Amino acid sequence: MPRQSLQQHGFKRFLASTASSAILVLGLCSCQTDGMSDITGSLGDKTEKSRAAEPQRGVEFYRDRFRANPEDADATLQYGKALRAAGQRSQAVAVLEQATIAHPSDKDLLAGYGRALADNGNFQQAFDVLSRAHSPDNPDWRILSAQGAALDQLGRTEEARQYYASALRIAPEEPSVLSNLGLSYVLSKDLPKAEETLRRAYGRADADPRVRQNLALVVGLRGRVAEAESIVTADRPPEEAAANVAYLRRMLSRKANARTDADNTSAIAVARPD
Repeated sequence: MPRQSLQQHGFKRFLASTASSAILVLGLCSCQTDGMSDITGSLGDKTEKSRAAEPQRGVEFYRDRFRANPEDADATLQYGKALRAAGQRSQAVAVLEQATIAHPSDKDLLAGYGRALADNGNFQQAFDVLSRAHSPDNPDWRILSAQGAALDQLGRTEEARQYYASALRIAPEEPSVLSNLGLSYVLSKDLPKAEETLRRAYGRADADPRVRQNLALVVGLRGRVAEAESIVTADRPPEEAAANVAYLRRMLSRKANARTDADNTSAIAVARPD
């Protein structure tokens, strides 16, 4: 398969499931778990259907907590996360926005609200809110990475990479940050650099499953489809491995068949760590 460039406008959608420890999902997997985060999933229609009830149960559980005490900041934050995990993005934004009005100095709520905004495609507002969720004298690498992801979505790629660099100074070789950085290189059509960076992330024992999927997609886009398939099937149960390969082939086929016109290129959706 010939190497083809990724069109930035369409590809921007991949971040909308989250931004750094939470974190941005159309794509090969769903969101990763971490301090302020979402849910780890795996690839394929059957797998996604089997997990579909889990986020909804989370929504119901935390909704009851929230309704019992709407002023409870933690209950609200957990309810917002559950809504995000269930794909109810606009509702998550609404719930967390009201909470930040009531608790304007609660940095955890601000971080959750910022990620919800990014999920919903409100990238500039997400960046602004995330900026209030930590301070220069007490920076949070997760939020720095989330801000970088938002900046990438806004087309401010070089600025985004400064945020990733700051995050990596605090958390060296953190795979979720490296994955975001790798996807930033994909946005700028530098697939060799994207692969190099994603391999660094993939080499970490604590790498999120999405890193494997993102690396495989980049390897496939570079024309090494057999190697890409070996990446998504390694150490996976047979059913999941087959689903991963099927999904990867669909994504690569979409790219191969996409129109070359920059304004009409089909988006490749990639899981991005928050």
